[in-house]
Amino acid sequence: MHIEEMSIPGAFVITPRHRPDDRGTFYEAMRGDLLEEATGHPFLPRQINYSVSRRHTLRGLHSVRIPPGQAKYVTCVRGTLRDIVVDLRVGSPAFGQHRVNVLDAEAGTSVLVPEGVGHGFLALSDDACICYVVTSTYVPGTQIDINPLDPDLALPWDCAETPLISDKDAKAPNLAEAVRAGLLPRFHEAGTP
Repeated sequence: MHIEEMSIPGAFVITPRHRPDDRGTFYEAMRGDLLEEATGHPFLPRQINYSVSRRHTLRGLHSVRIPPGQAKYVTCVRGTLRDIVVDLRVGSPAFGQHRVNVLDAEAGTSVLVPEGVGHGFLALSDDACICYVVTSTYVPGTQIDINPLDPDLALPWDCAETPLISDKDAKAPNLAEAVRAGLLPRFHEAGTP
């Protein structure tokens, strides 16, 4: 597998090497030893989540307060998604910057989202399914939500229609409001996977 760091510190794109034969294809979706070698930190799974969405569904931007913090290893296991990560760590050299990746089940590409970085996606196909392998279990009240349509972030969702978005995400604060309210982690607090 090829592991490449994004312009957002601690965030990586993981591209598997497919091994096709007459039966189909095999690839390694995640290797803890190679992730640790590339990132300098172990990735210890604590929970696995799936989300299934219809086309034009927009979910995010989500992160988790520190503590407990939560890194995510995100893979599209059915369909296609436009995946966006945004650095929400106050004091990060990449604060407020984003990276877009198209994830689809056929390619098997994954994204490693470090603690303190926001994540969201737009379903580009019906019945799109995303898998999150995360480093901490769910703790009520620790979610950080940022409005994914924040005009100051101007994220390139490129949705052909008005996206389907939850009330929670639509009513989430924008990035500037979250900073003023002290909701975001500091860069030095955020661990890496």
